[in-house]
Amino acid sequence: MKNIVPAITLLLLTSLNTHAQVKKASVADLSFMTGTWVQKNDWGDLEEFWGAPTGDNMVSSFRCVKDEKVILYEFVVIEQDGAMPVMKIRHFNRRSMAWEEKDKPFLLPLVSLAGNEATFESLDKSVRLTYTRAAADKMDVILNERDKNGVWKKDVFNYNLKQ
Repeated sequence: MKNIVPAITLLLLTSLNTHAQVKKASVADLSFMTGTWVQKNDWGDLEEFWGAPTGDNMVSSFRCVKDEKVILYEFVVIEQDGAMPVMKIRHFNRRSMAWEEKDKPFLLPLVSLAGNEATFESLDKSVRLTYTRAAADKMDVILNERDKNGVWKKDVFNYNLKQ
C-alpha cells in the first residue's frame, strides 16, 4: 500500500505534464500575437510587429534601437510543419548581415499552447520563448536562455500595443 501512493502521485504528475505539452496546433491558434508591440528598456527601444496568420504562416519583424542607432534586427516566420507551428528566426546586425547561415534559421517548435499563451523551444532546449497576451493592449514575452555554463538567464519584455 505504501508503494501505491507514490506511484499514483507520479502517474498524476506525468499525466499533468503530458497535457501541458501541445500535440497539435495551427498557426491560426497564434493570432493573439498579432499587432505592433513596443517597449523601452535597458536594451533600447524595442518594436516587434506580428502580422495576422495567413494560410500556414505568420511573419514578424523586430528591431532594437539604442541611442538612435540600430543594435539588431530580426525577421521571424512561424510556419506550419505537420501538426505543429515552428518559429524560424534570423538575426541581422545594423549592416543587415545575418548571424545565422543562409540555410540554417534558428528553429523553435511550439511546445505549449494554452489560451493566449504560447511557448516555443529550440531544438537543443537551450532557448525558450513564451508569448502571453496579458490584456488587449499588453503582450509579455519571456526569453529564457541557457548560457555557456548551463545557467538559465531570464529576460522579460512587457510590450504595449502601439497606438
